[in-house]
Amino acid sequence: MREKGLSRRRLLRGTAVLLASTALPRIAFAQQPKIGGRLVVAADSEPRNLNPAVVASNGVFFISSKIVEPLAEASFDGTDGLEGRLATAWEETADGLSVTFRLREGVKWHDGEPFTSADVAFSALQLWKPVQNLGRVVFKDLEAVDTPDAHTAVFRFSRPTPFQLIRNALPALTSVVPKHVYEGTDIAANPANTAPVGTGPYKFAEHKTGEYYRLERNPDYWNAGEPRLDEIVYRVLPDRAAAAGALEAEEIHLAAFSAVPLADLARISKVPGIEVITRGYEALTYQLVVEINHRRKELADLKVRQAIAHAIDRDFVVKTIFLGYASASTGPVPRNDKQFHTSDVPTYAFDPAKADALLDEAGYKRGADGKRFGLKLLPAPYFNETRQFGDYLRQALAVIGIDAQLVNNDAAAHQKAVYTDHAFDLAVAPPVFRGDPAISTTILVQSGIPDGVPFSNQGGYANAELDRIIAEAAQTLDPEARIALYRDFQRKVAEDLPLINVAEWGFVTVARDSVHNISNNPRWAVSNWADTWLET
Repeated sequence: MREKGLSRRRLLRGTAVLLASTALPRIAFAQQPKIGGRLVVAADSEPRNLNPAVVASNGVFFISSKIVEPLAEASFDGTDGLEGRLATAWEETADGLSVTFRLREGVKWHDGEPFTSADVAFSALQLWKPVQNLGRVVFKDLEAVDTPDAHTAVFRFSRPTPFQLIRNALPALTSVVPKHVYEGTDIAANPANTAPVGTGPYKFAEHKTGEYYRLERNPDYWNAGEPRLDEIVYRVLPDRAAAAGALEAEEIHLAAFSAVPLADLARISKVPGIEVITRGYEALTYQLVVEINHRRKELADLKVRQAIAHAIDRDFVVKTIFLGYASASTGPVPRNDKQFHTSDVPTYAFDPAKADALLDEAGYKRGADGKRFGLKLLPAPYFNETRQFGDYLRQALAVIGIDAQLVNNDAAAHQKAVYTDHAFDLAVAPPVFRGDPAISTTILVQSGIPDGVPFSNQGGYANAELDRIIAEAAQTLDPEARIALYRDFQRKVAEDLPLINVAEWGFVTVARDSVHNISNNPRWAVSNWADTWLET
């Protein structure tokens, strides 16, 4: 009789056997991929909603991307940086009002039902457009999805929509869910949000709160020969130091998303059988940003914002807080985005003397105690680095006479304070650049965003020229003209400083060298791992 569930004893016993058999030195000959085995992975968060068509976030993707597939995935080698998943081809019309997707045939949902264009239409119109946190931007003008046959979906837009934007959004924003599971239900309360039904290489098996998620091999996966693992187990290890210890104790195979603290990397990289890998996060660039509440009189003054920018030593932040696993930012588009980034923007060298002079010019002289004015500073609690930068920024501001009071909240309280109540002067945020400025980048400076929308402009900043550029780019069909608009956008953001971009970073994966096919696409940690395999 098969044992139900996965006890902690069984998990550790099975893992120890696996790792004992894979910790031996590699033999120098070409190896054929092996089939089977259980991959044990560290998970430092425990998302309750695993539906990426509703919540497009890396914490959700890390688990659900193995279960629920998008129309296309990012690729180092594919055309336009993409590789087909549930779609095999896509093409637009010249007027920007229609995009046709050719869908993969012979695909089945995990419950045995066939995947069809009706699933894509339902997902787009009922989830991506009205519900998904980021899809609401990309698909706001989507008015219909025609399904002339089971393997063709024609997206029709009420206004011209750049194909460049649609294409860039495919990996993160087009996870397809089964119509037959969701139709006629309360989508937000559907049980499939916590136990997903997908088309991916792995099926959801079980979740034990505080301990693990377990995925099982999908024997009917559409790509023959995949997946190569029998199981993936995510051990819940919220303490990042615990991930390093588990790797060294050979209890887990892999820790992604810098689950091993940066301070431990130099040491753990010398441990036999362990590899430190920085590749595989190129399409998941995080940005360290100082958000500014422009309702505050002092912060509405450009000279004050410039002074704060000059007070920040970006090289120190990169070397000391990120230990070199980051780079200094020039503006709202990261350097590694070759399509949109420009370095032709105003920059703010570390210069406390110039910061002092700007504050004096703005009329904010030091008092007898050396202080000019006080601010409330809220660092985001999501990463050690954002909290550490909050401590650094408080000290950097003190040097130029600004008294910053640190307010540390948990995630829910932080989001409410910054994005709903506007109870902040400065905040530290880690927004993600997702391959196109229209996706989670322009929203950081665009005016008119409703209260309560996380990771958006809730600082009261309004600039008619920037809003015009954002609106024009949203409907510009010519890719080169659209790129030119976004380069102008970067210059104006760096010039007027609605926020201050400080650094940008990817993550680090630490793995046993028995794990193969790691980091072989730009979103590897949140891709399907169908070709990942273990030495046995």
